[in-house]
Amino acid sequence: VTVGPGAQSNKEEAHASINVTLDICPPIPPNLVGPIRVDTNYEPLNVVEDRYRNKLQPGGQYAPPNCTARSRVAIIVPYRNRQKQLPVFLKNLHPFLMKQQLDYGIYIVEQTSGSSFNRAMLMNIGFTEAMKQRNWECLVLHDIDLLPLDDRNLYACGDQPRHLSPIVDTLGSKLLYSTLFGGAIAMTAKQFRTVNGFSNSYWGWGGEDDDLANRVAHFGFHIIRYPANIARYHMLSHKKETPNPERHQLLAEGHMHYNIDGLNSLHYQLRNLTKEPLYTWILTEISSNVSVA
Repeated sequence: VTVGPGAQSNKEEAHASINVTLDICPPIPPNLVGPIRVDTNYEPLNVVEDRYRNKLQPGGQYAPPNCTARSRVAIIVPYRNRQKQLPVFLKNLHPFLMKQQLDYGIYIVEQTSGSSFNRAMLMNIGFTEAMKQRNWECLVLHDIDLLPLDDRNLYACGDQPRHLSPIVDTLGSKLLYSTLFGGAIAMTAKQFRTVNGFSNSYWGWGGEDDDLANRVAHFGFHIIRYPANIARYHMLSHKKETPNPERHQLLAEGHMHYNIDGLNSLHYQLRNLTKEPLYTWILTEISSNVSVA
């Protein structure tokens, strides 16, 4: 690494030289235990912040201190009106990710009130804004109400898009259907760009993850998963969302829009971007008035 004169302080130069000499982290982190307990007890956000702030960089970013992580991972979480779930999610996910020796950052992407919730568009916005912050290699697109139950469920990207959460305790002990691709997924930035991200057309609950699965197949990928005894999650209780009445029609017609509805047709207003102690907060305003031609 070449650094121009005066480009870094002595402290930064020392830190950079230390990083250069660190070995690459092992493919399988050494301290994994397998099944883990999740802590679903609510604690105020400031209590969770005090617990982890000394281990994290601003914006909820972390890198292992003793080795160089194998990948840079952005955790993107769509969010609205889940104040009680946010600290529970963060206090479970941060130690889980640290143990996996990831170089990661957590992005909470919040939609302002007004329009119906658009999970897919928030994923696209989170990706777009996260990539402005850093050149992330791997994305984990994650619902806030899911907590992993086994630390061998590595939050890493592969040659194919990975469905991390096929088994959810409240939904039974089997994969619901073969193309299920919701909850928590991992894709490289290149894979996500290739499929043009999510469709922006799904307002309300349901359909957007099936559309993404269709895109994955259309562009020549296939979904991979860890074994069912590892890829298990606990779902936090929440109020049932209002279904999108147009989701079946949108799915049926989706193949006509893959190239024109997604990352390349994304319109939003960024209202705030703040590096909080445990996460980067992205507040965005979106409108359902923008339609696909």
